[in-house]
Order: sequence, then structure tokens, then C-alpha cells
Amino acid sequence: MRAPRIPRAPGALRQGSVAVLLAAALTACALPTTTGGSAPGDSRLTVDLAAYPASLDPGLQYDTDSYSVYRNIFDQLLHRDPKTNEPVPWLARKWHRTSPTTWVFTLRDDVRFSDGSRLTAADAAFSIERILDPKLGSQQNANFSAVDKATGSGNTLTLTTKYPSPTLLTYLTTLSVVPEAYVKKVGNAKFNLRPMGSGPYVLQNAISGSQVQLRRNEHWWSQRPPIRAVTFRAVPSPASRVADLTSGKADIADAMTPDNAIQMKSASNLKVLSSPTERVSYLAFNALKGGPTNDPRVRRAISLAIDYKSLISALEQGYAKQVNSVLTPLAEGYPKALKNYAYDPAEARDLVRRAGARGKTVVMATSPTYDPQIVQVIQAYIQDTGLKVAIRNTDQATYLKKVQGPSHDWGSIRFGQWSCSCLDADGVAYPLFHTGTVWSSYHSAAFDALVDKARATIDPAAREKLYARAYGVLNKDVPGIGLFQIYSIYGANKRLDWQPDAQQSFFVADMRFTS
Repeated sequence: MRAPRIPRAPGALRQGSVAVLLAAALTACALPTTTGGSAPGDSRLTVDLAAYPASLDPGLQYDTDSYSVYRNIFDQLLHRDPKTNEPVPWLARKWHRTSPTTWVFTLRDDVRFSDGSRLTAADAAFSIERILDPKLGSQQNANFSAVDKATGSGNTLTLTTKYPSPTLLTYLTTLSVVPEAYVKKVGNAKFNLRPMGSGPYVLQNAISGSQVQLRRNEHWWSQRPPIRAVTFRAVPSPASRVADLTSGKADIADAMTPDNAIQMKSASNLKVLSSPTERVSYLAFNALKGGPTNDPRVRRAISLAIDYKSLISALEQGYAKQVNSVLTPLAEGYPKALKNYAYDPAEARDLVRRAGARGKTVVMATSPTYDPQIVQVIQAYIQDTGLKVAIRNTDQATYLKKVQGPSHDWGSIRFGQWSCSCLDADGVAYPLFHTGTVWSSYHSAAFDALVDKARATIDPAAREKLYARAYGVLNKDVPGIGLFQIYSIYGANKRLDWQPDAQQSFFVADMRFTS
């Protein structure tokens, strides 16, 4: 396997230490053989997540660790066919459009929340209006901002959009319906602590920062889930997650590294589950209050400093694919005509020199949810330009809160992974880079106009051209860099029957143990 060309890095992380890091990363250690795991017939599932959910309220965060849990407590308005990726009925049995901006959905009439109260179209309308309410401060606001009004009567939900929306249905696959009466009774803060939905599982217990326990909803409207109870545990260390799987302490673990995958393949009781996803690994720049990264020359320099092919081949080991933007080829609107990012360390150093930034410090925000080896190698690449890099590593909830704050004081660069579960450029370009969203620390009137127009354009060919131009603006201004398309990597007990999909859905109701 070809080792990456690691630059000489001044400061904390130098070439020698990176070489040692990569040598350790590329050496797979054999795992001891064990027959651990759930006993035959046992319907309890233990899941190791990289972090404790940042939110159990489905109207707030939608990071992987959060929605892997709360989507099992709630039902979504629509689901997605894992083979075709097309929206399919779930709570909504059918739908039609009565005008270019009016959609009518007919909901099932046999669904109840776990307290016995009936789920109605009014609850679905409330769930959308709540996300759009600025007082909630939902990180999903941009996803549903095309909706002008949501109303529900009986089992009929009517959505009126501000313009003809090409992405409404795809976003509704992510909408978890919450009980209006219960949320209003207990308030948002308590609802986040004690969520109650209509989904296949019911919250039994939650220990903040540690674990969430769910039990099967015996009155769920759909087919009875094979798994009776599930415990989601926060286990930040990938090595600890591997150890839990090997010993049988856990049945499945998310966010495994390629090195972990090599290790797990040597264990007789484990298997690796993987799939190409719509999730992109990226760097985003603070172009407003990032210090050196306010200068586009510095941002361009960092984009040129990274050897993307080596990063992918050495660290991702086949579980990633190079991209040409902050988007993956699975998404509608992927700018196929753009060239892949270039690697030119000499030009990167010259740009930093011309920007007068040599010796200046950029702060790189990250969290333990993300692979530290990748973060450290990127740090070394950037430091080879003459910049200094200070890594600010905080837990995922703190990282998200800081990045989404209105003051734009989160640092200069952030490492992240992005998925909208929508398979569309709108769910990536708009929230990450449009002026005024909670994720964006960048402003471009030209870019804003293009993505705004694309949001209101139904014709696929016209939308593709608009996104090609919009990503052209991003390619020029460099407010972010797409590192690679992520392949999901789960470690699992060999007896667990389940397959991951492109959206990284984690529906426990679809899982079962084989004998």
C-alpha cells in the first residue's frame, strides 16, 4: 500500500511523528478470537456510538449520533426506498400536488403515540412549523425553509411552499413527527430529555453523556420489531469500540476506521458492514472572523497543501472516494465538470507568503467523533505552508454549539462530515455556505443568488446548471474543501442481519439476529 507523501511540519506535529502515526495506522493487529455477543434467541441489542447524542429532540440537531437514536423513537412522514433512493409512503400513505406550491398528504389513521394519543396531521404540521420557529433555533431550519405554511386537519396535511420546491419530498423523509400536545405541555427542554413519539421504540432511560436505553413499542402500528430492547452507549475511542465488539459487550458499532475494519476481519465472530454514502468529509473555513482564513489566498493555499489521493489511499484504505467539491456524486447537482482538487505544496507556501500569513496561527475545530489520525495528518499538511495549526478538540455537542453560534468565533478551520439525508446539493450547499445559516461563516451574494434560484427551479437540467455555477463560485472563493466521499464502516456481530444504506439510516426495527 502506497504511503502518503507527508510534508515537513513545523510545530507540534512533524514529519517523523506523522510517519510513526501512519505506520501504526497501517499495521493491523490481529484480534483474539471470541464467541461473545448476544446469545441465540436474545433480542437485546447493544450499540456503541462515537458520541452521546447531541439531541434527543428530532427538531434540533441531525448529526449521526443523534438521529441514529431518535429516529427509532419517532416515525418519519416519508421513508426512502434503500434500493432506488426514492421517497416512499410511511406516515403519509399518499400525496399529490394541487398547484405548483401546494401539496396535500393523506396520513395513516391507525398511528398512536406511545402514550396512547392519536397521531394526526396537526402533529405533522406542528413538527414542521416548530422547526421553522426561530425561537426553537433548529439546525434543520434551512431544510424546511421553502415551506410557507403547514396545516393539518384529521389525517390531511397541507403544505404550501414559497415557491415550487424540487426537494420538498426528499426533506420530508427526514421529518420526525412529534406530539404537539405533549411538547406544549412539558416544554422544549424537558421534551429533549424525555422524548415521546410514535416509533418502534420507546425511551426507557437516558444517562447524559453515557447511554440511552430504548424498549420495543408493543403497540407500534407496523410490523413488530425483532429486537426487544436496545442500548446506545457513548464510546469515543475506536479501539474501545473494537474491544467491545470482540468481547461481545457490543453487537454493532458505528464510525469505525479503516484500520478497525482490517482488525475486525480477523475476528471469527465479527463482520464489517460498509456502503458508499452521501456523506462528505470536509474542511470549512471561517471567512468572516477566522483571522488568516479571512484571506482567500490562505484558503486557496490550504486547499493546495493537501495530498488528497495519498490521504485516501493510506488512511481510508478503499473506504472513501475523491470528490471535486463539498458534495458527493450520489447527490443531484454534483458539479461533474469541475476538476478534482490539485496538490501543489510549493504554490501553497507561496500563497501563504504573499498573504503575509507565514508564522500565523489558525485554529482547527474538531471533536472526538472524527478520526484523529486524519485531523493530525491534515494539520501537518497545513503547517508545511508556513502556518501554525492549533487543534481545538471538544465533545460533539460543544463543537456543534460553538460552530453554530452567531458570533462566528469558533476558530479558522473546522473538520466535519456532512450528510443531509436528501441526496441533493441543496441540502449541502445551502446550509453550509448560504449567508445567514447557522453553519455558514462565509458571504457571497453571487453564490446566494444561484442557490436561491436553484431551490425554486423544478427542471432538473436547469437546476444542474445553476449548481454548476454555484459550485464554481465556491471553487473560486474556497470557503470549504471536500476531502472525500465517506463509506460507512460498521463493525457487527456476525449473527446480526442488517445492511447499511447511502443515507446511514439506523432503523433498529430492520435488524434481527440469526441463529
